Formats: sequence, C-alpha cells, structure tokens
Amino acid sequence: MKETNGTGPVIALVGNPNVGKSTVFNALTNLRQHTGNWPGKTVETARGVYTYHDRTYTLVDLPGTYSLHPGSAEEEVTRDYLRGGEADVTLVVADATCLERNLALVLQVLEVTWPVVLCVNLLDEAEKKGIRVDLNVLSEELGCPVTGAAARGGRGLDALRQVLEDTVRRPGSPPECPAGSACRECGECEECRTALLMARASALAAKATDMDRERASRRDRKLDRLLTSRGTGIPVMLLLLAGILWLTMVGANVPSEKLSELLMGLQEPLRGAFQALGAPWWLEGALVDGVYRTVAWVVSVMLPPMAIFFPLFTLLEDAGYLPRVAFNLDHFFKRAGAHGRQSLTMCMGLGCNACGVMGCRIIQSPRERLIAILTNAFIPCNGRLPTLTALIAMFFVTGSGLWSSFASAALLMGCIVLSVAVTLWASRFLAGTVLKGESSSFSLELPPYRAPQVGQVLIRSILDRTLFVLGRAVVVAAPAGLLIWIAANVTIGGESILLHLADFFQPLGGLMGLDGMILLAFLLGFPANEIVVPCILMGYLSTGSLTEYGSLSELHGLLAAHGWTAATAVCALVFTLFHFPCGTTCLTVFRETKSIKWTAAAVLLPTAVGVGACILIHLCCILF
Repeated sequence: MKETNGTGPVIALVGNPNVGKSTVFNALTNLRQHTGNWPGKTVETARGVYTYHDRTYTLVDLPGTYSLHPGSAEEEVTRDYLRGGEADVTLVVADATCLERNLALVLQVLEVTWPVVLCVNLLDEAEKKGIRVDLNVLSEELGCPVTGAAARGGRGLDALRQVLEDTVRRPGSPPECPAGSACRECGECEECRTALLMARASALAAKATDMDRERASRRDRKLDRLLTSRGTGIPVMLLLLAGILWLTMVGANVPSEKLSELLMGLQEPLRGAFQALGAPWWLEGALVDGVYRTVAWVVSVMLPPMAIFFPLFTLLEDAGYLPRVAFNLDHFFKRAGAHGRQSLTMCMGLGCNACGVMGCRIIQSPRERLIAILTNAFIPCNGRLPTLTALIAMFFVTGSGLWSSFASAALLMGCIVLSVAVTLWASRFLAGTVLKGESSSFSLELPPYRAPQVGQVLIRSILDRTLFVLGRAVVVAAPAGLLIWIAANVTIGGESILLHLADFFQPLGGLMGLDGMILLAFLLGFPANEIVVPCILMGYLSTGSLTEYGSLSELHGLLAAHGWTAATAVCALVFTLFHFPCGTTCLTVFRETKSIKWTAAAVLLPTAVGVGACILIHLCCILF
C-alpha cells in the first residue's frame, strides 16, 4: 500500500464539475475548501486529511472533468494524476439528478485505475425531483462499491468513510471491461470506446434510475424562462447586479465610518508609544503616519463593502445563477472573438481583479484565456467602488435619502455597463490583432438551481474571499504607505518630492482634464486603489500624511476650491474606471502568463483607453 509522507492511504476525488465534489472534500476533511455552483470551480488539486478508526487518510481533490480525454488544463491534470498511480482508491462523485452523463466518466475511470468507489451525491435533490436511484443495481453492473450521499446535509458520509476503508483493505478485482460485452467483442476497441461508453452509461442510468422527467425539470425550466430568455435574461441580470451594488453602497457606509473611527483612534496611542520609547521623529512619522495610517485607511474603506458584496455575490453563485450569466452574455463575447466563460471571470473581477485573473484558468483556449486576463482590469474592482461612489454622490446625485441612494446605484450600474462594453471592445481588438485565431466552442453546463447554504456562504465568503483579498491589500499597502510618507515629507529645493512629481505630471493631467496631483494620486494608489482620494487630499492640503474627509460635502468644497468642475469629475470618473490594475493584480497576471510582455500589456491597455477617453472628453468640453 502506498503512503504519502506517513499520512496514510491516498484517495483521489474525481467527478464532473458541479456534482458536489468539493462539498464532499470539505465534509470529510473539514478544510472548508470554497465550493461554488458553476463548472470549473476547482482548477488545481487540493489536499486534505481525515481520520477514521484511528487511521489517517489523504484526500486529493482533483479538478472537475467531463472526460479523461482532456480538452482543458484541469482535465489533463486529472487524467495524468490517475494514470500516475499515486492513489490507493479513486472516489468518483456523481450527481444523482443527471446520472447518465456522470456514468460516462465513471466508466472511463474504471478503464485506467482500480480500485474505484462511486459516491452518488445529491440524493436529497434527486428525491425532491422524483428521481430514485438503485445503488445496488449500479454496484452490480459496474463491479465496484457504490454508496449514496447528500453531502451538504452530512447524509451518507459515515457510510462513505466505511466503504473507503473497506476498499483500501480489500480492493478486490477490477471488472474485465467497463463498457461491457460489446467492447470485449470489438477488435477496434480504441476507435469505438467513446460510443460504447456513452451507450453503456445510458443503459446503466436507465436500469438504475426511476424518474418523473416532467417533475424533475419543471422548476428549473420555469426559472430559466425568466433568467435566460432573450426578453428578460439581460434586464433581470442588470437588476440583480444593481441590487447588489445598492446594498453594498448603503450597507457599507456606517460600518466603514465606525471602523475608521476605531482604527484612526489607535493612531495617537501608537504615536505615544513611539515617543515613550524615544524613537526619532522620522521613524515615528514613517511608521505611524505612513505605514499604519495607510493600512488603517485601506482596511476601513475596503473591509465593509467586501463583507457585503462577496457574500451576496457568493449566494448567486451557490444558487447556480452565474452560469446563466455566462449563457446570457455568450453571444456578445462570441461576437467579440472571446470565450463565453470570460463573463464569469469578469464577474469575479467586480470583487477583485486578481481573483478574476486567476479565474481565467477555467477557459481552455490559451488565446482566449489571455484575452480574458488582459481585459479583466476594465471591470472596476471593489477597491475602485469607493472612489466611484464618492464622485457620483458629490457631482452627479445631490441630496440624501432613499431616492438618492437608488439614483447613485443606478449611475454606478451604468458605469459598470460601460466597462463591460469597453471590455467587449478591447477583447475584439485583441482578437483581431495580436491574438488572432479561431474561436473555440463554448460548452458550459447549466447546473440545477439550489437553495444556497446561507450560513456556510456567509462564513466562507468572508474567510476565503474577503479576508484573503484584504490580507493581500494590506501587505501591499504597508510599504506603499512608507513611500507616500517619504514623498510627502522629504523636500528638495524647499518643496516636497510629492509636489515636484505633481508638477511633472501637470502637462499630461491638464490635457486629460485633470491635474498633476490627481494623476499622481492614481500612481500612488497603484498598491491599493482605495487610497486615491486620500492621496489627492494629502497633496492639496500638504499635510504630509493621508487625509480623511469629514463628509462628502466638505470634500466637494475642497475639490471645488482646487479647480474641480463637473467636467473634471467626469474625467476622474472615467479614469477611475479605466486605468492600470493594482499591484496585486499585476503580480497575478505575471504569475498566470509567466511573461513580462503580457503583464505590461495588461497595464498599458486599460491605461491607454483611460488616457485617450479623458483627452477626448476634455477636448469636447472645451469645444462645446
């Protein structure tokens, strides 16, 4: 029996996308790997361990795959791992609600490895749809152990652990040919295997399941008529996104204010501690006014909206809606020469562009994956939303109350629609120039609708996404705060480095309808987009550290006193939408592409669009 560094028998976890494979992994190992209700969720292997009857087992969660004849990077990983023979047992997870498609993969797995255990998951959903699965018939026909489960509710997991233990101890003999007698009689088995396996899978499913087909798909068909039809699919999608943005904007105001008061209130005690230790003024200023103040600002501005946006977004994902978004937008991306799955990575970019770039792994075609990576920064991430909402509230939506908040959300939604349109244009530009090639076919399963696990979604979206993204932002913001403090406090010729840099950028800033200080603030915001507005205030007021604003009305008055007009606000809004991605995203692009050239392209493409658009807007304002 194989051992993995003393961690016991190895169990490989295999299955089609969206069958609850990661949920089984989480339930067995308690690692709580993030789960989602859309295909391609797992794009790398994950390992965990669990103990049963005083024995430790290593569980390897392999990428979801429809076939062992790979058409994507994740499918290739799964095939190569199984053929490598590292696993003592291969656990195949199948969806009880659509067993026929899943059995085709089971038969392929039986061809290349042994022993195999089949776990028929989602039995609870199958029962709601009037589907009954005879596990004994499946076991007899396949020649391998079969067990049932409803992993989200914990049902059947003890039986699964016992079956895995029994299989490790007594693996038995593999069946002669998974495709049945027809394959054994065929002299050209390699050529006919796929057809025979599909026929065998269909026959097995028919023999082992009993269902009311009308009842099984009735609810999903009704919902799809609303969510994916030509007349209502796009409007409903926009309304859902607008609702999420409105809840994020309204709900984050008070928590952001309270968190800012708490964190900024710790600044003086921290300063007192440095003074008590006799630290020199420059060390105190650099660490307290530079590093700590920048980090505190990023946390207070970034954490509350992320803690609202990510759970709401994850609820839609868990319910099975995100694949419908890809279905609705597939036509637009196909016309742009891109891949329909890019819409999923684009949605991820709303939370964090770095996450969106990593999500591009679900696109099989290297060319189309690169298009998605290079254009993800056109979608405004969570870090740019505070700047966008502040500009909208100060210059475009006046007053307060429920109506104003709805109007602000609608205008913000318009900005995102504009960013999607520019993303499609940029994708078309790349597909027609430097990344020419044939568009690949788009096959994406529309999973059944499921009631989200609200409690788990809230916990996991905060731990796996919110705190993860926040942690990376803090790591980048800390050294940035030090550099900002140095630029604001070190003088050359009687003026700070900050003012010298602002003067340097003034010609370009003026041409764009902005000014040198605004452009410099965007550059200083490269580590974290949340600090753009504080950097503008720091430069205008010459405070030497990031500056808070008491209210939006006070901020509006300050900006107006420094020459801001409605035209300036429009240019600032556009450049907030379209400029270089943050440092974390750039690093992620480099890691995904392994290319300085493509990383530079990911920086220059949105920046060129933003600069060009601002110049055009400024010229139109002058002429008209």
